[in-house]
Amino acid sequence: MRIETSGLRSVTALSTAAVALVLGISEAAAGTGAPSPWEYSMQGMVTEVGRDLSTFHTYLVWLITAICVFVLALILIIVARFNEKKNPTPSRTTHNTLLEVVWTIVPVLILVAIAIPSFRLLRLQLVTPPADMVVKVTGYAWYWGYEYPADQGGGFKFDSNMVETKDLKPGHPKLLTVDNEMVVPVNKVVKVQVTAADVLHSFAMPSFGVKIDAIPGRLNESWFKAEQEGVYHGQCSELCGNGHPYMPITIRVVSEQQYAAWLADAKKKYASIDVSAPIKLANAQ
Repeated sequence: MRIETSGLRSVTALSTAAVALVLGISEAAAGTGAPSPWEYSMQGMVTEVGRDLSTFHTYLVWLITAICVFVLALILIIVARFNEKKNPTPSRTTHNTLLEVVWTIVPVLILVAIAIPSFRLLRLQLVTPPADMVVKVTGYAWYWGYEYPADQGGGFKFDSNMVETKDLKPGHPKLLTVDNEMVVPVNKVVKVQVTAADVLHSFAMPSFGVKIDAIPGRLNESWFKAEQEGVYHGQCSELCGNGHPYMPITIRVVSEQQYAAWLADAKKKYASIDVSAPIKLANAQ
């Protein structure tokens, strides 16, 4: 079973436009890569996982709405037809076999209708396709570190800290701008290996449909394939301490030529990883 994404997306567009018209909200639709004032929907998605995630969310909203409307209609019918004035002598019926079979089977069918597309989406998220590149992401208290492995043309790592409000340039969003961005090429499968150095963090990029926990001593992984160039903002999504609101994530998606140029500059800008140095082990005694 596969959700017809084009149909659902069309319905979503029409419904959200109607809501915006009724509420008189001019900037109701969420932007791509960053939150927008008065947004009522998910951010614009630039990955396959993100689009499927948004479509599944819309599907669930409509399903839940239909269930709520149906239950409300039943309650109103019961109130209207079975109140004390119309039924001074209440019925003493205790069982109805057909009704009991229906209200058992219908919820099961609803759960199946939710489970099948959700399992497909989970498989898409968790089964990483062959990666074009790997970036190791480490959460610190309270900033992010990115490492590009040497065997893929990198061999360097750097920290990414939030830019203070007083240092922001025009057009840079507050609490979302960083000094060093994670840079990746467009239309390439990027595997992100995520861990933490101190406490629990969570690496989240809404427009990519990516959210994965960063756990000390454990290496989690996720992936994305951004299909549109641009700058995309996210944040730590785990309550990790008093610096939690100041852990933005910024990913810049560029062309292959721009990425090659950035990679060459980054090797000079950031200290290289000494891959030849021997690993020292602690003495257990």
